[in-house]
Amino acid sequence: MYDYRYEPHRLIFMIDNKSFFASCEALQLGLNPMKAVLAVVSHQPHTNYGSGLIMAASPLAKKKYGLTNVMRVRDLPTKKEAPDLILVEPHMNLYIKRSMQVLAIFQKYAADEDIHVYSIDESMIDMTKSWRLFGNDPYLVARKIQVEIKSKIGLYTTCGIGENPLLAKLAMDISAKHRCSMIDYWHYIDVPDTIWQIKDLEDVWGIGKRIAARLRRLHINNMYELAHTDPAILKKEFGVIGEQLFAISWGVDRSIISEKYFPIMKNYGNSQILNRDYTDQREIEIVLREIGEQVGARIRAHRLQAGCISLFVGFSRYEQDGRRKGFNVQQKICPTNDNDLLVQEVLALFRKNWHGETVRALGVNCSRLEPDTCQQLTFFVPASEQIKKRTINITIDRIRKKYGFTSLVKASSLAKGATAIRRSSLVGGHNGGNAYE
Repeated sequence: MYDYRYEPHRLIFMIDNKSFFASCEALQLGLNPMKAVLAVVSHQPHTNYGSGLIMAASPLAKKKYGLTNVMRVRDLPTKKEAPDLILVEPHMNLYIKRSMQVLAIFQKYAADEDIHVYSIDESMIDMTKSWRLFGNDPYLVARKIQVEIKSKIGLYTTCGIGENPLLAKLAMDISAKHRCSMIDYWHYIDVPDTIWQIKDLEDVWGIGKRIAARLRRLHINNMYELAHTDPAILKKEFGVIGEQLFAISWGVDRSIISEKYFPIMKNYGNSQILNRDYTDQREIEIVLREIGEQVGARIRAHRLQAGCISLFVGFSRYEQDGRRKGFNVQQKICPTNDNDLLVQEVLALFRKNWHGETVRALGVNCSRLEPDTCQQLTFFVPASEQIKKRTINITIDRIRKKYGFTSLVKASSLAKGATAIRRSSLVGGHNGGNAYE
């Protein structure tokens, strides 16, 4: 058995808002999230309604009709088959608001540096230094947090407790949801009875379908077999990932939540999946211009300039049969955050690499960022004109920040194929709603 004496022995809570999107919608309708039969459905305009995505389903909808988050609207039961099933559109701003309310409750129990927001509906809390302020037993403290979230917001939560983030996450994913209290506590000593009993590799945090398939080719079919595989074999097959897989199988995770990782090189980008196939060069370039200007606004907001710009173009699936799926190219540039210069480089990259293929996805990314402390002028344009253009960009940014993106848009955004105005009301690609109004 592994000697865990030298591993970190902390108290980590991993808390998940149960069926978060569906629960938020149920509460808005005055329904109990655990008793409502509800699904959140998102679909893009000008597309077949049946191709819409089921973003979330309430626990009872999952149980009664077998709904999952990977299904399409076409897979839903008919109204006759499911007369009590309620379908609602997503309201992303509402979900963000509720997530912030939950975070505010977490901040009462731990310092900000001991909280890691893993996703919009999941957070890790290192309670090692603070749990004794709220009770004599970690289980009772977790229950106290659950009760406060339920009483103040109405959401039900699942909590995994562990001696490190990995154990807490696995406790939440694997067993807590099956407990009446929706709380479970995993210790190092429990690894043979918890992690090693997991039969499906894909159920484990950090193991996806591709890695699981490669493990099975090595005749490793479950977590027990992974834990008893020579780590040298895993390292040879997966490199450093192999070492991580071996550590996971033994419940080892030495990460400390308060020790945040900040990447040395940051980049900013925007991308979108188009709601139809684009073949017209003018329409594609309109969207590229819109995306390029959005990225420009982002780097200006952070008072940065970009020294490298990259373009991603994804082709329609009808173009991919035996051919390339798209292209991803980049170009070093003189550091700038000027919209016109950024868009000019994006369009140059596009025209050089696009050969008439049908386009379905576009993305622009800016990297090699540096502080916006000065403006590099060019001899070919009067200095006064360059400074004026910079002032205009900043003024437009301020107007949009105060009054919204659609308060000031270019005429090209009204042209056929443009997407900026429609997407301005979306959050994460879905309907934002107006939860903040």
